[in-house]
Amino acid sequence: MKFKTKIVQTGNNTGIEISEEQLEELGGGKRPLVEVTLNNYTYRSAVGKMGNRFMISLSAENRKNAQVLGGDELEVIIELDTKPRTVEVPIELQQELDKDQIKKEKFEKLAPSKKKVMALSVASAKTDETRDRRIQKILSEL
Repeated sequence: MKFKTKIVQTGNNTGIEISEEQLEELGGGKRPLVEVTLNNYTYRSAVGKMGNRFMISLSAENRKNAQVLGGDELEVIIELDTKPRTVEVPIELQQELDKDQIKKEKFEKLAPSKKKVMALSVASAKTDETRDRRIQKILSEL
């Protein structure tokens, strides 16, 4: 679906408003996963509800990459995102999960966004001690 819109800004938050009619045309229910293209830059997101409006979040990183600001008027392309949402799990975390089937199953059932946060916390550790501590924290949360 392609349409012209204005980037909505409320304080520091920005997003793309989508009408209920557009949401129905898109298909996929009331909170579908979507791919959004702005100025030839594409990112993955989901439709959410804020008050009475259906919105697609537009983070600072995505604004920068698409070279847009709150209040800008532009053409947007929104498509259902049917690709699997996968997360690359650091080998050290995967090895620990493989030792405990229950924790591994709990991890696999988490939302991709939650798995991504956990994986990034391990991958971004600068020392082995920090990495180990973060892995133990994840395991205790599971």
